[in-house]
Amino acid sequence: DFAEPPMPEKKEMKALDQSGISALLAAAEGSRLYIPILLAVTTGMRRGEILALRWQDIDGDRLTVRRAVEQTKGGISFKLPKTDKSMRTIALPAFVARAVRRHKAEQAQEKLLIGPKYRDEDLIVCTPIGTVCSPGALTVAFRRLARDAKIGCRFHDLRHSHATHLLSLGIHPKIVSERLGHSRVGFTLDVYSHVLEGMQEEAAAKIDAALGQNVKG
Repeated sequence: DFAEPPMPEKKEMKALDQSGISALLAAAEGSRLYIPILLAVTTGMRRGEILALRWQDIDGDRLTVRRAVEQTKGGISFKLPKTDKSMRTIALPAFVARAVRRHKAEQAQEKLLIGPKYRDEDLIVCTPIGTVCSPGALTVAFRRLARDAKIGCRFHDLRHSHATHLLSLGIHPKIVSERLGHSRVGFTLDVYSHVLEGMQEEAAAKIDAALGQNVKG
């Protein structure tokens, strides 16, 4: 009863604006980081979910999160997503769906060039020989790219950027929560309350536009 439980460490959350996201994607274009970065900023998927995504998980302009990659001392393995709500279907923007299709064609060419040494594990994001990418290696490569591009963010901040962007556009928090795979919408509201606070003036302006001419002040 008298013990003080440890408090979880809260890391500073950063969100890139549209110009920052565009600059980051431009820096990654033509590299193996482009697709994982694009998926992170347009779907809000976690790093492990992106690395575990298979071609069978994509159907046209929708993808389904069914598993995640986990890196332990014993190596890299696949596991179920973080929570039941993490197993979700996410609609892709049209330009992202096109980019993923181009990536599939490029990957097929890469597979032909490598030949028998290619290990086809049906992964969308993979090593040059088709095997699963190490989460740690992705983080290191992203950190180097962001540093060279002079963009201060972590890979996980791309997920925050997606959520912040949607909320600032007025997308309903429940939809944002579903895309992120949060266990409950209340958690999403708590984490991104600072974004919603900034929308108070916008809400007041919309009420004024809708009712101001018809109601006497």
